[in-house]
Amino acid sequence: MTRFKTAAAGAAATATVILGLLSTGAASADTFIPLPGGEITQTLPDGTAVTIRLTSESVNISPSMGSTPLHRNVWASGRAEVQIHGKHKYSKIYPGYVVGCQVDISGGTATGGANAATWEGKGSGGVTSGGNLTLGPGQASTFWLLDLEGPDAYGEKANLPGFAFREEQASVTWADSTLGLGGCAGYAQARAFVGVEVTTKQGRSELRLWGQPFSLG
Repeated sequence: MTRFKTAAAGAAATATVILGLLSTGAASADTFIPLPGGEITQTLPDGTAVTIRLTSESVNISPSMGSTPLHRNVWASGRAEVQIHGKHKYSKIYPGYVVGCQVDISGGTATGGANAATWEGKGSGGVTSGGNLTLGPGQASTFWLLDLEGPDAYGEKANLPGFAFREEQASVTWADSTLGLGGCAGYAQARAFVGVEVTTKQGRSELRLWGQPFSLG
């Protein structure tokens, strides 16, 4: 179930998305890994400061139902937050994971600045939460946590990996979001990211906060 709520309190308003994906339950062989998350604050050319946080991050790695070395299954949890310190027309937040098979996905750091999505677009396209990826050696792909209906840049109906907000703050919380990986015979890694797009009177800027890479087993 996905819930979307926008709340306002005085001058500071907050937009929030909460994702709750119930898993079948963790077996005793599952491996729970707490992750440090991260935080950055960047100042845009017009002087507007933007803070992005990744908190309460963890993954639970369990044996895949495929029961072969080519299958991995992860339940991921975390919270993405963004705060705009100044006036903006509107902004967008789109969290997700980059998953790689036998490829280094360590480009960009949890404390790095406005890092481009180094691995976004390589391999197959992004999928939504609860989806499955199939990757071969040397491939990486984006796993989007959100799949929301809305207009694209041309006003046409589309499925979007994030949402726009005009408030000062926005957040997305996910719990036990399932990510399955198949077809990778070697080592596999993933890392969370929080993408933010800010539009002001002076222009549009894109920022990205990276989480710490973790093994998919």
